[in-house]
Amino acid sequence: MPEASSQPLIKIEGLYKVFGSKAKSVMPMVRAGRSKDDILAETGHTVGLKDINLSINKGEIFVIMGLSGSGKSTLIRHFNRLIDPTEGRLIVEGTDVMTLSPKELEQFRRHKMSMVFQRFGLMPHRTVIENVSYGLLVQGVAKSARLAKAKEWLETVGLGGYEEQFPSQLSGGQQQRVGLARALCTDAEILLMDEAFSALDPLIRSEMQDQLIELQETLHKTIIFITHDLDEALRLGDRIAILKDGELIQEGEPVDILLNPADDYVEAFVKDINRARALTVKTVMKPPIQRITADTIGEALVQMKDLPGDYGYYFNKEGYQGVVSQETLEAASEQKRTTPMSDEFFEVIPAIEPDALLESIIPEALDTDYPLPVLDEEGNLQGVLSRASLAKVLGATQTDDVDNTNNAA
Repeated sequence: MPEASSQPLIKIEGLYKVFGSKAKSVMPMVRAGRSKDDILAETGHTVGLKDINLSINKGEIFVIMGLSGSGKSTLIRHFNRLIDPTEGRLIVEGTDVMTLSPKELEQFRRHKMSMVFQRFGLMPHRTVIENVSYGLLVQGVAKSARLAKAKEWLETVGLGGYEEQFPSQLSGGQQQRVGLARALCTDAEILLMDEAFSALDPLIRSEMQDQLIELQETLHKTIIFITHDLDEALRLGDRIAILKDGELIQEGEPVDILLNPADDYVEAFVKDINRARALTVKTVMKPPIQRITADTIGEALVQMKDLPGDYGYYFNKEGYQGVVSQETLEAASEQKRTTPMSDEFFEVIPAIEPDALLESIIPEALDTDYPLPVLDEEGNLQGVLSRASLAKVLGATQTDDVDNTNNAA
C-alpha cells in the first residue's frame, strides 16, 4: 500500500443522493433514519447514498464494493459529476468539484479523471488506435503525437499490432484492454473503473487483474475500482469500502475486512473466502525477537538466555543461515564454548517472503517444528510465522486440516 500523504487526494464529506423530483424535501426523512423502503413507499423517492464520508490517498487502489443496489455505481459517478449529489462535498486536491463551472468541469473530466466501463464503451466505427487516442483528440493533441502515444499504450497492454483492427474483431478481453489503454493514454491522475472486469470470462478476468496490478507497480495511479466480487476486491484493493442500501458499512484494508467484519452483512461476504489465497504472510506474522548473531557457541548461549524461547534464528555476515536451539548449544558448550558457529550447530529452516500468499507457504509451515522466518528482499528478519498463527487465522475448518495434515506427516 502506498504511503499516505498528509492530505488525501480525494475527500468525500456528508454525501447524500436522493433520486426524485423533490429530493430536498425528502432529506429530513433520510436524516431521521427512515428506511430506504419506507421513503420509497411514502414519497416515491429513492435513497441512493446516505452520509458517505471517505478519504482516498494518492497512488492507491481504493475498491468500493457491495451487492446490486448498494449504491456503489451511483457513488463512482459522483467523482466526475456524471451525477450531482443532493447534499455533500467532493474535494479533489483541495478543490470542491461542486463549485466548478461548466467549462472548468469539462477540463476536469478531460485531464484529471479517466473511466473504464464494464461494457468496454468502445466506438465501433473507429479503429483500435483511434479509440485509444480519442481522449487526446478531445484534448486537442496533434494527430502524430496522439497516435504515437496510443501505440505505446497498446504495446503496454499487449495489443501491439492491433492498431487498425475494429472493436468487433476483438475478443472481450482484448476490448477491455483497449478500454484500459484509452483511459491511461490521457495521463489522467485518477482512474475510475466501474465493474471493469465483471463482463469477462474468469480466466480473462484474472489476467486483467494481473495486468492492472503490474501496471500499478510502475504507474502509481489513484484508482477507484467498483466491484461486487470480494475476491476481486481483496486481490486489488489497498483499501476497501463496503456499501449496503446506500450506506457505508465498513472501510479498511483487506485484512481488516476479512478478519474483523463489522456486522453480519460483511461477515456473510467474507465467510466463504479462502483466506489462504487472500491473505499474505505479513498480515499474520509476529514480530521477530529471536535473533542470534554470535560468532562462537558460548556467545550464542549468552544471547539465547536473553531470549524468551529456547531457539533463535542465526545470522552471520552472509545473512540468515538457519535455526539454533538452546539444547544443541548447551550440548556443545562444555568442550566448545570458543568454537566458531558453523552449520553443524543449526538446522536449515526455509525463509519466506512477507508478500507470499499463505497458501503458498503451508507445506513449509507443516514441515517444521519452528516458526518460519520472514525475510525482506535485503535478507532482513521482518517477522516469524508459526503453525499456530497460521491455523488461527485460517479458521476452525482449515485449522483442523492443518492439524490433520501435520499428524499425518
